[in-house]
Amino acid sequence: MPQIEIRPSLASDLEQLLTLERDYTTQYVRQIERENEEDETLTITLRRVRLPRLTRVAYPRNRQQLIEEWSRCDGMLVAETQEQLVGFIAFSLQKTPAALWISDLVVSHSLRRKGIGQALLLAAGEWGVARDSQRIILEMQSRNDPAIQMARKLGFDFCGFQEAYYPNGDVGLFFARSLR
Repeated sequence: MPQIEIRPSLASDLEQLLTLERDYTTQYVRQIERENEEDETLTITLRRVRLPRLTRVAYPRNRQQLIEEWSRCDGMLVAETQEQLVGFIAFSLQKTPAALWISDLVVSHSLRRKGIGQALLLAAGEWGVARDSQRIILEMQSRNDPAIQMARKLGFDFCGFQEAYYPNGDVGLFFARSLR
């Protein structure tokens, strides 16, 4: 992993953060299958499905939506290396349950899969613990296989979904784990 510094974002960082490439490529998608039983049991299965080819996926929020999201969030951390911003994480405190909700996690395309996203996520978790958060919840698109793989690697469990969650109509998946 490159030498990085994680720090709170500054207003002067925002324009540079908006230049980071947020799109990603994947060859997998998660399909949600719901099964209603006669005894009123509902079973939800999240199945990983291979796509016929590598697909480029647009980030679910455009520039203006990101700016609006950032104005409402409770905190934002950035990753910096050699005086260059290479990633960010935006989050909000949820009172019920006492959770830290991660809405955005982006790492510069050329530095992905080098531990920067994980470092940002762990730093955000520490921020949440200092503010009495009990859990951390990640939201992501059902097509964001790289983020889902990272969440699973870090001990997050699938905890729900919402259809048409994002402004672009994509399904939102939610993964959570305890901070204590």
